[in-house]
Amino acid sequence: DHVCKLKKSLYGLQQAPRTWFLRFTSFLQNLGFVGSKADTSLFVLNQHGKTAYLLLYVDDIILTANSNSLLHSITSSLQKEFDMSDLGPLHHFLRISVTRSKTGLFLSQEQYASDLLERSHMTNCNASNTPVDTSPKISCSQGTKLANPTEFRSLAGALQYLTLTRPDISYAVQQACLFMHTPTDSHYNLLKRILRYIKGTLSHGLTISRSGNRDLIPYSDADWTGCPDTRRSTSGYCV
Repeated sequence: DHVCKLKKSLYGLQQAPRTWFLRFTSFLQNLGFVGSKADTSLFVLNQHGKTAYLLLYVDDIILTANSNSLLHSITSSLQKEFDMSDLGPLHHFLRISVTRSKTGLFLSQEQYASDLLERSHMTNCNASNTPVDTSPKISCSQGTKLANPTEFRSLAGALQYLTLTRPDISYAVQQACLFMHTPTDSHYNLLKRILRYIKGTLSHGLTISRSGNRDLIPYSDADWTGCPDTRRSTSGYCV
C-alpha cells in the first residue's frame, strides 16, 4: 500500500529513453550545439569557422568535425560528463558497416542481409538476377490471404531498413509494402523474389565518394504542365 517517488530514471523504465535524450541534448546545447530541424537526432556546432556534427541514436553516437582540435575538445567534454568511450574511426553503426578508402566511404549491410536470409530460411535459395519481374503488378485481392500476416510485415519492415544502403531494392520493397494490410501468398512471393536477389548481391552497398564540389544540385522529374506559372528558369523549374 505504498507509492514510490521516482528520483532517478533507471534503464529499462518507460520514460528512461526520453529522460536520457533530454539530459544529453541539454548538455549538447551547453556546448553550443543546435538541433537540426530536419532530424531530431542530428546536432550541429559552428564555432569560429569550425563545424562539428553529432548524430545520436539512444547511446550510440557518431561525431565528426572539420577540425581535430574541436573534435578532441568535444570528445573530452563528453567523457567528463558521461561514462562513455571513444571507439576511434567509424567502422560499424546500427548494423551498417563502414569501410574507408582513398576515394571515400563504402556503406554495407552484408551481415544484416545474411541474417535476414537466415531468419527467412532462405540461406540456400537460388539467387535471382533482378528484385522484380516484368509481369503485370499483382492486385490487392490476388492470391490466398495469409493465415498469419505478421511474418510478412516483419520481413517487409526489415527490408525497408536494408534500403538504407541498397537503393537498388527500394522500388521492389515499396511495392511489397503496399500490401501490408491484408497480404496474400502472391504478395509473399514478392518478398521471396527480393530475398533471392539479395542472396546473389550480398556484397552490394552504397559508395560515398570524395568530392571538392560543395554545391547543392537538385534533380526533379516533376511534370512541367502542372506548373502554375508559364515562366520557367533555365534549369526547368518554375520561377
